[in-house]
Amino acid sequence: MKAKWFTAMVAGLVCLGTTALAGEITINSDASDPAPKKAWGEIIEAFKAETGVTVKLNTYDHESYKTSIRNWLASEAPDIVFWYAGERMNTFVRRGLIEDVSDVWDANNLHEGMASSRSSITFDDKQYAVPYTYYQWGIYYRKDIFDKYGLSAPKTWDEFLHVNKTLKENGITPITIGTKYLWTAAGWFDYLNIRVNGLPFHLDLMHGKIPYTDDRVKAVFSKWAELVEPGYFLENHTSYSWQEAQPFLFQGKAAMYLIGNFLVPNIPEDVADKMSFFQFPTIDPNVPSYEDAPTDVVAIPAKAKNKEDAKKFLKFLSRPDNIRKLNDTLDQLPTHKDSGVKDDRYLQAGMKMLSEAKGLAQFYDRDTTPEMAKAGMKKFQEFMAKPERVDKILASLEKTRKRIFK
Repeated sequence: MKAKWFTAMVAGLVCLGTTALAGEITINSDASDPAPKKAWGEIIEAFKAETGVTVKLNTYDHESYKTSIRNWLASEAPDIVFWYAGERMNTFVRRGLIEDVSDVWDANNLHEGMASSRSSITFDDKQYAVPYTYYQWGIYYRKDIFDKYGLSAPKTWDEFLHVNKTLKENGITPITIGTKYLWTAAGWFDYLNIRVNGLPFHLDLMHGKIPYTDDRVKAVFSKWAELVEPGYFLENHTSYSWQEAQPFLFQGKAAMYLIGNFLVPNIPEDVADKMSFFQFPTIDPNVPSYEDAPTDVVAIPAKAKNKEDAKKFLKFLSRPDNIRKLNDTLDQLPTHKDSGVKDDRYLQAGMKMLSEAKGLAQFYDRDTTPEMAKAGMKKFQEFMAKPERVDKILASLEKTRKRIFK
């Protein structure tokens, strides 16, 4: 009798123990667009089914997320946050707001599996996030419009200017863009700078080591003016978000868009066969090819309440099969070397381009400090609207640089 009672009691304790281990985590996400929302929904459901951990998912639009995350990390932190690699991550790490997850990297052989993106989340030899995707930037264009006017994908700056001029003369807006939220203009600055001056110079500028009034920076704006002054960009672009600028391309009113590969899931089926992609043209043949390849990550706030289950989520996510599954839906590139890339012409082109690049930048607002990024992107937008103010713009940026990087 006693033996039966003891056995029942142990069984009950085991059940209680199992229940206790299956806790709840809160995830704050900026995956508000349809494809990312679907991809993360599938990953989270699979995680819940495999681990028994309950997940409370809060999804925010991109711009409000960027504003709110600082408050979450400093006060009522969730257990998982989505964020960006590079200086954007390091800003929070320096303030002690992000948890060291080096143990997750060590236990799951991520130092080898995610070697290509390891440096972007490593600070003082410690890892602070799990990168789950990165993606190429480049120029997505209407091949049917190019064919109509006898144009081919330009490889040099002179060829690019010829394409723009031809399109403009035929009533087509050469380049669509929405700068309402500023960061899209930074893509143009990034590419012009790394094509004119190279990546080492670009990163030194991002880290406050070079004046914005330097002649080499002025040379970047001179090249930019060759597109702005003839009116090659979409009119009233300051009124549009990047999503609101898409229809001009899809409807054939504009022919090109410098943007990340996150554009691809939004391409309507009826124009999919008319779209193609080319690498940002060479400006100086003596400057190696560098590319922007922003890396997105998940991290655990230092003030998270359930770090144990949060680390389970990071471990689950970091598996090659789950990284592949996520990126197949995102139409982006997996960060794990064993994940493979799906048979997609944009992803295959992106993988080839990035693998051949001599170096990768994250993106302007990820490579410099948030305060400098905010000032810089505002002035980039201003330049695209009022190029005649270039000297005042650069003087203003230099004043900001001196204040921030004392």
